Formats: sequence, structure tokens, C-alpha cells
Amino acid sequence: MKYSDKVSKIVYGGDYNPEQWTEDIWEEDMRLLKLAGIDILTLNVFNWATLQPSEEEYRFDKLDKIMDLVREHGFFVCLATSTGAHPAWMARKYPDILRVEFNGMKRKFGGRHNSCPNSPTYQKYSVELARRLAERYQSYENIVAWHVSNEFGGECYCENCEKAFRLWLKEKYGTLEELNRAWNTTFWGHTFYDWEEIVLPNLLSEHFEHDRTQFQGISLDYRRFNSESLRKNFQAEYEVIKKVTPHIPITTNFMGSYKPLDYKDWANYLDFISWDNYPANEDSPAQIAFQHDLMRGIKGGKPFVLMEQTPSVSNWLSYNALKRPNVMRLLSYQAVAHGADGVMFFQMRRSVGACEKLHGAVIDHAGHKNTRVYREVQALGEELKGIGENTLGATAKNSVALYFDWDNWWAIEYSAGPSRELKYKDEVMNYYEALHRQNIPVDIIGPEDELTPYKIVIAPTLYMTKNGYEEKLKRFVEAGGTFVTTFFSGIVEKHDLVVTGGYPGPLRELLGIWVEESDALPPDMENEFIYEGEAYPAKLLCDISHLEGAGALAVYEKDFYKGTPALTAHSYGRGRAYYVGTRSSEEFYTNFLKKLCEEQGIKPLAAPVANVEVTKRINEMGSFLFFLNHAGESREICMEQDGVELLTNRAVTKGERITMQAKDVRIIKLERKDNVQTQASMRLKD
Repeated sequence: MKYSDKVSKIVYGGDYNPEQWTEDIWEEDMRLLKLAGIDILTLNVFNWATLQPSEEEYRFDKLDKIMDLVREHGFFVCLATSTGAHPAWMARKYPDILRVEFNGMKRKFGGRHNSCPNSPTYQKYSVELARRLAERYQSYENIVAWHVSNEFGGECYCENCEKAFRLWLKEKYGTLEELNRAWNTTFWGHTFYDWEEIVLPNLLSEHFEHDRTQFQGISLDYRRFNSESLRKNFQAEYEVIKKVTPHIPITTNFMGSYKPLDYKDWANYLDFISWDNYPANEDSPAQIAFQHDLMRGIKGGKPFVLMEQTPSVSNWLSYNALKRPNVMRLLSYQAVAHGADGVMFFQMRRSVGACEKLHGAVIDHAGHKNTRVYREVQALGEELKGIGENTLGATAKNSVALYFDWDNWWAIEYSAGPSRELKYKDEVMNYYEALHRQNIPVDIIGPEDELTPYKIVIAPTLYMTKNGYEEKLKRFVEAGGTFVTTFFSGIVEKHDLVVTGGYPGPLRELLGIWVEESDALPPDMENEFIYEGEAYPAKLLCDISHLEGAGALAVYEKDFYKGTPALTAHSYGRGRAYYVGTRSSEEFYTNFLKKLCEEQGIKPLAAPVANVEVTKRINEMGSFLFFLNHAGESREICMEQDGVELLTNRAVTKGERITMQAKDVRIIKLERKDNVQTQASMRLKD
């Protein structure tokens, strides 16, 4: 799958804002960007105020010049709609467009992400601008993608949102009786007798902190409503553009595991996924890899585009460290290794003012090519040109799936108890990192995705089971699959109402246990269990369970629940379901998952080497193994198959040992025989 038929290589470029510069600089930019191997420019991202200086007036003369110049110089264009920041006149004339903060404060004009998604003004003028742009530039054959708005996000708590929320609730629940049941409003005398009595959950009502609420069901529904409201803004622009240019794919840039928006839901409405990768200084390679896999996973494993990354330095961290030599190249190839068909930057030329003037760029304030960053960008551009179409459309074929669900995330962290230290992403990462260390590739899946392609499915802290998901899990295990879940699972249904009759609720039969209690341990306390002859810590939560058909693989060694199961396995049909009743250590997760993978015949892509990440992508051109050395020193890898190094066209043979320098990358195109059966099955599936 290529996101555009016009593209014949990994697209390379990013955000360009020539409207911030005088025209004499534009020509020099064209020369420098072409020299750097740039072939795609994202234009018009924050240009609404220039394009629409008043309610009735639209001015496209400067954008016309830019579009013509870029086309004349042979660049592809990813054309944005500019609707990420409304003009000042609009805020002054129509204050309904301005957001209200979580604390009830009404915003004035300023910043960005300051448009209320339920404002009639915003809905009207954003769609109108998108329509005019599509009609004006529909004949530009170099437009390969549309980019709606920019990094959708944030929340609003204004009267427009409150009214829209009530309508959303009416459609969702039908009657107040059903709403009162779903929200359990008999608690604390919250029963509603009129839709107008419902108010938004924020610091003026249900919340005492941003992520701490007294009525989880209400706050959870508002999370869903807010995500859907912003998604409908995207959809409205998408639909009007599609009517004019049905052949051009449309996207908007996501932000990885961004909590406020349910990207799995959003993905159904985008032609392809694009996202912005800005890791913190302390983020591990596995944490970055997880974000890429999540973005690939939300669209069913299809390739994505890395829409933004900094070529050198960010500007919003507490300490904005430079990317060391070769790190930009390494992180770019990491994106490609996990599914990217595009490598793009923010920004092309460094701004002279406002909050991003110190954010990195291809062309620095010096204004010439004689910088370390420019040379690195240029060198990567040459390599990507050499790779050509080899990896385009390549996907992964993995045997392990990791479940991730935004509803589950929101609900867990809204829960009053059992521990404020319990964070959904942390529990997911414990399992992801253990597999990443062993070069076991992972697909990130959601509740709608099929389980049949996988041998192992892992769902840490599956607190919320919804829409009969437990039946899907039962069928998977019954057919021979391995399922793993953990403490604090099977507790509630989709409305965040507890499933009574004993934990883990609908998962009880599958897991063969009854969890009677759960002990929340403070950070300085831990229990212990012994698994396969080794002692491991039991931290955070310790579920106290009784066996109902399962067998205990490990028991607690301390406290009044000494001897009760900490880790269980239950045979169900032809498969097995495991319950990890506590949080443990890196060593436990590594050893436990290694054993499960061995039982299912799942082998690493290559023998693990410390700090060397390995992934695999497959398309009709072949199979590609990516080796990424994240270490600060050289590492030696051993070839387990014959192939050709894609970046040097050098043949490699099975058993050959290759020394990788610090931060180096090797891409091995494997012999075609590795690919024949896989491709046949992929074609049948497609």
C-alpha cells in the first residue's frame, strides 16, 4: 500500500513556511532544499489569517506564488488547510469560537488549538476555507496529499460544548432512565430528571483534579465526546476536499500515544496515518519504537508517514539537547523500520521570531548549507534516493499482538483507586519492552481487530471489557492461542460499571480464577514470588486469587496472603490463558515472555545484541531486516540469512559477522525465497 500512486520512493521533506519570509529568500530555499535531497514540502499549515483577512475577503495571491514556485522546482506538496489557528478578527467578532478551559476560564485570542470544536463559527469557516483551497489548487498535479488542520488536540468546556454534549448523550442513551443507569446516578443523589440538568464534568462540577473525578462515567463519556467532536471537525474538512479532489489522499498529523484523542477511532476516517515524533531526551529506543508500532497498528498494520521530527533540536523541553551526530539518521530509519513510507521534518527554514525560533530546521539562521545539520540531512537524502521504492508499502507479519485501547486508558486513570501509581501505558510498556529486547516484533491492536493472525495476545490491565470482547478472547484461546492479562482486569463494562459476581468479571471463566482482593503497595514496599526457580519482586498491586481450574505457576512469599497465586495458567480448549497478578521486574517480563514465545515457536528476528533493535518489513520487492544500533559504541551482529545490504549494495552471507558503528543502521534485503509463501498469504488476505 502506497499512500499515493505518484510517489516512487520514501518521500523526504517537511514543513515549509515561506509566508514568513521575503520573496528573495524563496529562490535560495528552493536551491538549498533541492540540494539536500528534499522532494516534498508541507505548505500552508498556519496561514488562515493571511488567506482570510476579513469575513468576506479571501487572498490567495501569495500562496499562488508559492505553489507555482514549488511546482516549477519539481517538489511534491502536502497541502495543509491552515485551520489549526483561526484569525484574530474571527475571535473578536465571534467569541463563541474561543475555548473555555478546564477551570472555567474563557480564553482570548492567542496561541493555537484555541478553536472550540462545537463552535458554529469554526465549523462554518474552517470548512469554507478547505473548500476554497481544494477548488483553487485541484489542478496542481504535484499535490500528493492533503493535511487537515494540524495536531488536533485539547478540550473545551464552553456552553456550545455543553449543549452539544447533551445532544450526544440523547443520541447515545435515548432516555434519561438509561443514562441514569449507565452513570449510576443514584450514588450521591445525582439522578437527572431533565437533559438540561446535565453539566460538563470539569473543576466547576465533578472534578477535583484534571484526572481525578467523582463520577467516572460522566467524565469518561466527556472524553469520548471531546475526541469525537474534534474528529467531526476533521471529517467536515475531509468531506468537502474529497468532493473536489477524490483522487488525493487526506491525513492529519497524530502525536503518538496522545491521551485526549482516540486515534484508533480516528484512523477509520483518514486515508493514511501520519504522525509527529518528538521523543524526550530520556526516552528509550523501545519507547520510541512503541509509538511507531502504535501508529502502524491503528490503521490495521498499513504503512504511515513520519510527518514531523526535528532535524536537530526541539524547543519546548526543560533541556533541549542536540541530536548527536548520526542520531537524526538513526531515528529516521527507525521510523522506516517500523512502517514509515515518508521521513519529514519540522521545519525547512528556522523562523526568526515567536516560540519556534529556536526549534531545529534544515536551513539554520545562518542561511547556508555549511552546518552539521544540513550535511546530515543531505546525506540521508542521498541514501533515501538510493533505496528508491524498495521498501514502499512494506508491512510486517507478526505473531504477537499487544492490546491497547483509549477507553481502557481513560477509565483506568479516572478510577478512584486502587493506586495513584497505576498508569496504563506503564503496564503496556513493561510487556512491549520485554519483547523489544528480544527482537520479537509486535503488532499493536485494538478491540475491533481480529485475533486469528496471532499466536500470542497480551492485554495488560484489561480493566474494561466491552462489546463482548471476552467472547473473542475465548474463541482465540479455544483455537490454540495464548492469552496473557494482568492484575486489575475484567473489572468494569463499557460504562465503567463494575461487573458483579467476582473479579475478573467476564474473564473469570477463561482465566480459571477468582480474584477476591487486591493489595495496593506503596513505592517503598514489595512482596515476592518465585518463578522457574528465580525470585522476582511483586510491586504496585498484588491480586489475592483463588484457583477455579487454573494452576499456580508462582505464589506470594510474604504477608497474610503468602501461598496464594501470583501467576496462573489455565488450559482452555487447545490454548492457555495466563494471569499475572502483580507488577514485577524487567527480568521477570523478559524471562516469562521468552518462555511463552518458545512454547509457541516464535523466534527472534535475530539473536539479541544489547541496544541493537531489529525489525522486518515485507512487500513484493522482498523482505527487509533493519538493524539499528542505539548504543554509544560499536556492536557486532551475525547474519542468519543471505542477503544484500540495501545502502551499499554489498552481498552478505549467512554466518557473516558485521561490526556496526555507534548509531549505525544496516538494512538487509533478504533472498526472495524467504518471501514467496508470505506474499502469497498476504495477497489472499488482501
